Amino acid sequence: MKKILISLILVTMGNTIQAQTFTLNSKDLGGQFSNKQFGNGFGCTGDNISPELNWENAPKATKAFAVTIYDLDAPTGSGFWHWIVYNIPANVASLNSDAGNFSGQNLPKDALNGNNDAGAPGYVGPCPPSGQSHRYIITVYALKEPLQLDKNASSAMIGLMLNMNSLSKASLLIYGQQ
Repeated sequence: MKKILISLILVTMGNTIQAQTFTLNSKDLGGQFSNKQFGNGFGCTGDNISPELNWENAPKATKAFAVTIYDLDAPTGSGFWHWIVYNIPANVASLNSDAGNFSGQNLPKDALNGNNDAGAPGYVGPCPPSGQSHRYIITVYALKEPLQLDKNASSAMIGLMLNMNSLSKASLLIYGQQ
């Protein structure tokens, strides 16, 4: 009887212990970009301010984070990287609004803006053609280790290194239409 009771308690405890899911959220985004996040150029007149982002329940082995914003529908044949920030320290779980400005001064210590597909380090806001809706994937990566990259590394090279060093990732799908 004692063995059955102990087994029942262990099974019950095992069923209630669940791993928390690595998640990404934003107080700035409600499923769509606003004029605050849209770019300022190519016919757009937005404020070009990167959104606030926060995440939780990263894997315990995480040594650094990275965040990307990628346009699936850009008419380039290969999408468009709007923002890549990497080597965010493992003890940081959020980026403030405007963290992606080109000065880099709003990033956490040791975090780096990678080059976006406009060729500059920092956030370049979405600017879909008038009347068209584009899909943007915002992803936070939990990394095995900080990335060792040349400061002029291309967005494709950074993306390769993120995927090779990723423990886990969490994403949001956001729509943008001017």
